Order: sequence, then structure tokens, then C-alpha cells
Amino acid sequence: IITDCARLLGRQAVVVAIDAAKKEPGKWEVYIHGGNTATGTDAVGWAKEAEARGCGEILLTSMDRDGTKDGYDLDLIEAVSSQVGVPVIASGGAGEAGHIAEVFRRGAEAALAASIFHYG
Repeated sequence: IITDCARLLGRQAVVVAIDAAKKEPGKWEVYIHGGNTATGTDAVGWAKEAEARGCGEILLTSMDRDGTKDGYDLDLIEAVSSQVGVPVIASGGAGEAGHIAEVFRRGAEAALAASIFHYG
């Protein structure tokens, strides 16, 4: 479906959302169904495949950090950003402005934040 949408609409219109959780140092697994189901798929590998299929951006959410306000998973952001040529939107963990600034230093093109605004 990624390839079909990219052909029909252009890759700039295709954003692939990846929900990932850390398995071990330097390894993250893709989760689906709201983070309830592990897929066995490596998150970095899936990001590369999504780009190859035609996505124009990747929305990368750390399931481990989402809603915690403890900061983004910077290692995950850097691991994916360094392997793809499309923009990565970092998600999961923003608790202060410094957290948001740090994702840009680690390779993200944008940062998603929610809890910091909803709950202060």
C-alpha cells in the first residue's frame, strides 16, 4: 500500500508511523495495535524498507517513552535517522523544551509532543 499511495499521490503525501519498543541495546521492535502486539520486525530495518517502498516521512514513536515526559529515546531516533534519507518525526517522551531541542541534534526533522501540552 505504501508504494501504491506514493505512486498515486506522491511520496510527500505518505507518512509511515512506526511504534517501536526497545528489545536490547541498539535494537527496537515494531509494535502494532496501539503497542499491544509485537511483530518481530526490527524498527530500523522496517524504516529502511518503508523508505524503499516510497514513504516520504517516518513518524517514529518510542513506546517505552510515550506519555512519560522523561525525554525521547534519542538512541532510537539516531538509529533510524542515520539509516534513512526521509524526514523522521520524533514522538514519545517530550517533557520539557530541552527534550524537543535534543531530537534535532540527533537527526530528527520534526518533533511531536502531546503530554507536555495536555498535562503541563
